[in-house]
Amino acid sequence: MYQKFVKRTFDFTMSIMGLILFSPFFIFIILGFFFENLAISFFFQKRPGKNERIFSVIKFKTMNNGKDALGYLLPDSQRLTKVGSILRKSSLDEIPQLLNVLKGDMSLVGPRPLLIEYLPLYNDNQRRRHEVKPGITGWAQVNGRNAISWEEKFKLDVWYVDNQSFWLDMKIIWLTIRKVLVREGINQDGQATMEPFRGSES
Repeated sequence: MYQKFVKRTFDFTMSIMGLILFSPFFIFIILGFFFENLAISFFFQKRPGKNERIFSVIKFKTMNNGKDALGYLLPDSQRLTKVGSILRKSSLDEIPQLLNVLKGDMSLVGPRPLLIEYLPLYNDNQRRRHEVKPGITGWAQVNGRNAISWEEKFKLDVWYVDNQSFWLDMKIIWLTIRKVLVREGINQDGQATMEPFRGSES
């Protein structure tokens, strides 16, 4: 009952309230991009959703397109802008995904939508993370986020798929707010972002 009916109603209602609440931040963030000479404020990327259906996720852009002498993109840590760093630390770069929730591509809570190129790398158990809609936050995010290994993250994602409930979602939302306030688990040590997933041994 919760997964089929209540969760969608809750997602829709809370995403509208969230967009209204955070609308003033949108103006300041866009102004910040303007002063950093970044014409494009939003970042769109194709990601797999429920049942591996592809959709476009939307986030605030946190990196520039800086390249080296050979034309290759610089490492993430070198392309991260000042505004982007603030957005990542506060998790405000995720707020535009409330629009994805309104559309029904995502949920407030669920496994994070990852890159399309990871799809062939999952084993059968890891692939189960796509049995539910991806979320803005999830069980893996409140249990380590980017500070834990891919293997641990996928185990947490699949655990959520098997145990999702209204009260679990409320717990995850509360823990997300707390972790954002203390800025915990944003990055892996020495990295601006998570190291790419390269597949599992099993």
